[in-house]
Amino acid sequence: MVNSITTHTGIVAPIDRVNVDTDMIIPKQFLKSIKRTGFGQNLFDELRYLDVGYPEQNCSSRPLNMKFPLNQERYEHASILLTRKNFGCGSSREHAPWALEDYGFKVLIAPSFADIFYNNCFKNGILPITLVDSEVEFLFEKLYSTENFSLCIDLVNQSVKSNFGEEFEFKFIIDSFYKDCLIQGLDEIDLTLKDREAIKKFEKQREKICPWIFGAIK
Repeated sequence: MVNSITTHTGIVAPIDRVNVDTDMIIPKQFLKSIKRTGFGQNLFDELRYLDVGYPEQNCSSRPLNMKFPLNQERYEHASILLTRKNFGCGSSREHAPWALEDYGFKVLIAPSFADIFYNNCFKNGILPITLVDSEVEFLFEKLYSTENFSLCIDLVNQSVKSNFGEEFEFKFIIDSFYKDCLIQGLDEIDLTLKDREAIKKFEKQREKICPWIFGAIK
């Protein structure tokens, strides 16, 4: 199961650069683990800290790069990430959405995402929203000029809305299958298990037709 999303309201943090690749999101030295948890402290590790990080390190005493947004108090509790074109490019490592989700990000907003990264986000309960350049630029302007800038994301109605102050609303497009999975909180395993009885029935029928296959397995 993944966390379901219908609506989400949260503080927005900026990563104001294009072509942020997955090695920048979670550097290669942290790919040794496949636990899917614990990667949040190393999200954007090379940008966030002034030293070189390594797996299972205690990050509480590491020197911080205070110019990096996630180290600044105004973005401390951000759950929505606003960024630029081609976010998540580079290698296909699923550790990238793992790190974003473990840190606490529920929603990503950008003009475009790398395809594999975009699909991996849905598999891990993160909503990636694509808006046009002018809308993203508008949000960056509002973010920089507004303390604790937050947005309301309505997945059901596919909209990004102001949470306070000036009213605005941007619509986004999303595949109906991915939308339904996020609303129900289903990943690929959950979807398969919904058909468990049909799978069992098929296996019993198959075993009668091809018993030698199942004999090898047993």
